[in-house]
Amino acid sequence: MSELLIIFRKAPIGTSWAREAIDLALVGAAFGQQATLLFMGDGVYQLLSNQQPDQVEQKGTQAMMKALPMYDIDQVFVCEKSLSERGLTTNLLGFECETISQPSLQKLLNSHRQIFNF
Repeated sequence: MSELLIIFRKAPIGTSWAREAIDLALVGAAFGQQATLLFMGDGVYQLLSNQQPDQVEQKGTQAMMKALPMYDIDQVFVCEKSLSERGLTTNLLGFECETISQPSLQKLLNSHRQIFNF
């Protein structure tokens, strides 16, 4: 059973939820816990390339996302249904991740001891 599942559900602009979720993943990984990331709902927008958070005077998460492999965080999933509902495809994403279907989503949830929603 894996350690941490961190679910990103919020859009990247308007809150600090995305940065806090990534911080949790990085801290957990630094202390030897396996972290898995799941982007679903409006959280899929966090994966889009060419974001310009400075236009609304916010800090972006793209640089932090690029640091994930250095912390051995390589299990990054995006909900296939959430992408489809928003008219998005994986080629629009600025970060490499694996799509996950609704049936596989339940298995992913069941395989983690601790689940954090952001």
